[in-house]
Amino acid sequence: MVEQSIWMQKVAADPDHSSWFIERFRSMARAGDDLAGEARLVDAMVARRARILDAGCGSGRVGSALAEAGHDVVGVDVDPALIEAAEQDHPGPRWSVGDLAELDLPAQGITTPFDAIVCAGNVMTFLAPSTRREVLRRFRAHLAPEGRSVIGFGAGRGYEFSEFLADAAACALEPDLLLSTWDLRPFRDDSNFLVAFLRPA
Repeated sequence: MVEQSIWMQKVAADPDHSSWFIERFRSMARAGDDLAGEARLVDAMVARRARILDAGCGSGRVGSALAEAGHDVVGVDVDPALIEAAEQDHPGPRWSVGDLAELDLPAQGITTPFDAIVCAGNVMTFLAPSTRREVLRRFRAHLAPEGRSVIGFGAGRGYEFSEFLADAAACALEPDLLLSTWDLRPFRDDSNFLVAFLRPA
């Protein structure tokens, strides 16, 4: 048993937290907000009909956009309420409840490795700190040899970028490219967001 994620600690403290999150993104979608920026970037880096894991998929906005672009998408999230919303709002991808620190998709019959793993929405900062390296190890184990893991999160959330990159290196993941936004702006020392493209070492 792994340490409970910070996200699920929030849910335990506030049972309405998940429904607030779900409605927030449903409201943004109704308003016509652009919710597919991360998906566009990942779509641009993979071949057509790629196998993509949406790790910490939430209510499905990134994975669904990638599925609409023609990719084979599996989404995993620790929060059952978010997975239920993903299934309701975005049928098509395979949505699954699971803690990323215990990710073992071959045990669920999903044995082919992924061309890309996308981990957006500050997911890394909602992990229990004791599980961060295990999550990265499991990402590495689920990647195809030429696959890439694309992970984005903001500064000031209790996980320094330098610490994250050290954790990735310890898990045999090397940076291919570091950006400061999902729209291709270069990463700098003073950037307040990181989008890291990591390849198997």
